[in-house]
Amino acid sequence: MRQIFIAMAAMLVCASCSNKSKPTDNTVGKTSTVEIKYAKGFTVRNGENGMRLVDVKDPQKGKSKTYHFALVNGSGQGVAIPDGYTRINVPIKRTILMTMLQLSNFTALNAHDVVKGITGTKNLFNKDILERVKRGDIVKIGMEGNFDTELVMAANADLIFISPFKRGGYDAIKESGVPLVPHLGYKELDPLGQAEWIKFVGMFIGKEKEASKIFDEIASRYNTLKAKVATTKERPTILSGEMHGGNWYAVGGKNYLAQIFRDAGADYIIHDENTGGVPIEFESLYAKAANADYWRILNSFPGDFSYDALEKSETRNKLFKAFKERKVIYCNMKRTAYYEISPVEPDKVLADFVAIFHPELMPKDYKPTFYKLLK
Repeated sequence: MRQIFIAMAAMLVCASCSNKSKPTDNTVGKTSTVEIKYAKGFTVRNGENGMRLVDVKDPQKGKSKTYHFALVNGSGQGVAIPDGYTRINVPIKRTILMTMLQLSNFTALNAHDVVKGITGTKNLFNKDILERVKRGDIVKIGMEGNFDTELVMAANADLIFISPFKRGGYDAIKESGVPLVPHLGYKELDPLGQAEWIKFVGMFIGKEKEASKIFDEIASRYNTLKAKVATTKERPTILSGEMHGGNWYAVGGKNYLAQIFRDAGADYIIHDENTGGVPIEFESLYAKAANADYWRILNSFPGDFSYDALEKSETRNKLFKAFKERKVIYCNMKRTAYYEISPVEPDKVLADFVAIFHPELMPKDYKPTFYKLLK
C-alpha cells in the first residue's frame, strides 16, 4: 500500500508540473491560428515556439513593399527570428497611433490603456481618450509630417502604428529605434476587410480571441443584412461628395464606400476603377448624377446643416434630382464619431443605408447610427 501511495503521489506531482508548464498567451508555446477572411493587406503564419510571422503590404497593389514582423510571445528566449523579419515581443504594453481607424480597433477591444500617444484630438468624441489626454496618460505628438520627437520619446512606446502611404514624415522618429508597424486598414476595398484589421491589432496586444469574436459578429450581421437586401429588385442610384475648390471630390467606383452602397441595394453613379477621392469638374459630375435618386454627404458643418446651406455652398446643387426631392443622406462629423467607430462598425453603416434605400427590410423603429435623410 505504501508503494502504491508513493506512486500515486508521484503521478500527481508530475501532473501538477505538467499543468504549470503549459503555455499561456504570454509565454512561448503553441499559438492559436488567426484566420484572415477579407483583409488583403496582411497575412499570418504560425512559426515555431509560439511565434507568428505577419506580412503587411498595400492591399490595393499586387506588387508593393512588404513589411515583415515576427511576433514572439513573452520574452521568447532562444527563439530564432527568420531573416528579414523585425522581432516584436508581444503583448505590447504601450503604443502610439496615427489615425482614428487605428483608434477604433483599440476602442472595440477595450484597450485604451495600451494607447500612450495620438496625433491630436480634433473632432475626437471618445470621453475616455480625452480624459486620458487631459491626465497626461496619452500625449499628442502632432500631425504626420510635423511630429514632436520629444513627445514621441516621452510616450516610451513599444511600437508605433503608422500609415506609410499618407503624409508620412517618419524619418524623424525612425531614429528613436521604436519599431514602426504599418496599419493599412484604410486602404482595404472591402468594408469587412477594413474591419478585419481588428485582428491585426489583437495579435500585438494579446487579444486575438476577443478580436476574432468581435469580427465574426460584425461579419455575421453585415452578411445577413447583405443577403436580405440581395432579394430586392429595385436598386436606386446614388451620388456622393460635394463641391470644394472648384472640383467635386467623389469616391471612386472601387472604393469601400461604393461597395457598401452596392451591398445596401443601390447603384453608385461612378463605375470607374479608382479607389480614392477623384476630382471631377461640376459639369462632368452633373452629367452622371443629375438624376441620381439619392445624394450622400459627409462633412463637418458648424451648426445645423440644411438644404439652404447646401444651396448656399454651391447654387447649382439645387439642380440635382436628389436635392429637389429631398433625398440627401447626411452625416455631420462634428456631431457623430464617424471616423472613430465606423471602421469597426461597417454593419451599422450598411444598416443606415438599407433603412433609407429599402425601409421595408428594416424594423419600423430603427434608429440610425451615422447617416439619415437630411430634413
